[in-house]
Amino acid sequence: MSATTQPSGEEEPSKEQRLKSFLAEKAADGEMYFKSKFIADEVGLSPKEIGALMVKLKDSATEIHVEKWSYTSATTWRIEPA
Repeated sequence: MSATTQPSGEEEPSKEQRLKSFLAEKAADGEMYFKSKFIADEVGLSPKEIGALMVKLKDSATEIHVEKWSYTSATTWRIEPA
């Protein structure tokens, strides 16, 4: 078995699932605002990947509400629990 192969039954979460779980946890006590570049290291994704996933989560996430809040040198996103 190679180092990149997951043992059977232990599927690694997708990038979208990882981001959604992270945001749901951070917003559990109320709303949060963030820019992708400031959470990229915590989530293990690039700011560009986060931006693309946020657009998807805005339409599909049921655990959180996603709102594109403002744009000043980078998009600020507003998240709150559903």
